[in-house]
Amino acid sequence: MAELKKRKKRRGLSSFQVIIMSFFGLIMAGTLLLMLPISSAQHVFTPFPEALFTATSATCVTGLIVHDTATYWSFFGQCVIITLIQIGGMGVITIGMAVMRASGMKIGLWHRSTMQDSIAAPHVGGMVRLTGFILKTTVLIELIGALLLLPVFCKDFGILKGIWYSLFHSISAFCNAGFDLMGTREQFSSLTTYGDNIYLNCIIMLLIISGGIGFLVWGDIKANKYRFKRYSLQSKIVLFSTLLLIVLPAVLFFFTEYGNLNMPERIISSFFQSVTTRTAGFNSQDLSQMNESGVAVMIILMLIGGSPGSTAGGMKTVTFAVVFLAAITVFSRRKDVQAFKRRIGDDIVRNAGAVLFMYLSLAFISGVIISRVDNLPLLTCLFETSSGIGTVGLTLGITTKLSMLSKAILMVLMFFGRVGGLTLIYAAVPSSGSTNSRLPLEKISIG
Repeated sequence: MAELKKRKKRRGLSSFQVIIMSFFGLIMAGTLLLMLPISSAQHVFTPFPEALFTATSATCVTGLIVHDTATYWSFFGQCVIITLIQIGGMGVITIGMAVMRASGMKIGLWHRSTMQDSIAAPHVGGMVRLTGFILKTTVLIELIGALLLLPVFCKDFGILKGIWYSLFHSISAFCNAGFDLMGTREQFSSLTTYGDNIYLNCIIMLLIISGGIGFLVWGDIKANKYRFKRYSLQSKIVLFSTLLLIVLPAVLFFFTEYGNLNMPERIISSFFQSVTTRTAGFNSQDLSQMNESGVAVMIILMLIGGSPGSTAGGMKTVTFAVVFLAAITVFSRRKDVQAFKRRIGDDIVRNAGAVLFMYLSLAFISGVIISRVDNLPLLTCLFETSSGIGTVGLTLGITTKLSMLSKAILMVLMFFGRVGGLTLIYAAVPSSGSTNSRLPLEKISIG
């Protein structure tokens, strides 16, 4: 640890600052490329604010857009967008580590520590091996997804275009980005034209879930196969909470929405909406037709998001689970927060509470500001800000109508949601250092 501290001090930047700078650098590079005439279908310069918003959304794997991806951007522009999605989904640090490994450069302890912070790994050991595993897993799942999507898109768009559509949507779904190329049929329509295609909906859902559970969980699954008892506590919480957050909202959507659909389409639409709402950003049905209770549930799901060390954003399933378990502990008057016969540390509970507070307060305050600035309904604006900070990309149709100030707020929220709230706090606020002294204890009333 002494060696690690010396290296960090010598380099002058903490790992959290490097993570932030790497994402910011990628966004700016993508912005410059998207501004070029070659990136637009009409071969015109794209204004800086519009290119910046698109690059931020792609890098932060969000999916909020000001221009329809299929009709405004050229093939080159779409390649830039999907590249930003791929790098942003896996993580800039992960790609950097892979390049260093391929070029034979020495990967020191500082690099491994930065990688650990980037993907929220519990230990600094095995980072080089984990980098290779992330790359192989990503490529394998995305290629399988593209192959499974080929029959649908090749039938509808021809062989060459079908291959490109299959690859683009496979990457976008696995990275939980929500960008689509369906604008050739109807602009900003997402996957609504495939709402009755159960096969395509299932493939997209599996890709979203695969990217959203996290690479650490995939590593656990690879190592322990079906022996669930041997999984780490984090993997158990991720898998259990993911299952609940898919099934319970789907049941709610089934009974409260989509009453005009036939039974098979209603079932698949309910599950698709439950899966995609937690950071993926696709929609197979018109969101403007949902009632307010459904919109409120979607806001909660968007804020929760995916799991740590995944391609998804949001406050994360583990954060939500820890806060929920902490509440159960208080209600049952137990001393320690427990899960699967293991105790969760007090520092983890405090971090979870801080993250929950940050996401709720930022989404609410930003929603109020946008509602006031653009004179829009508050619930609609809260949906937009939750979509931004959760890096989801779903919208009720107001993104293109927002003022520059509101779009700037959304860009900040997207960046916050992708790099992580604690990462930004740790990068901006220096550590106060550890001390053995403690202030006097005094009790106060709660509740």
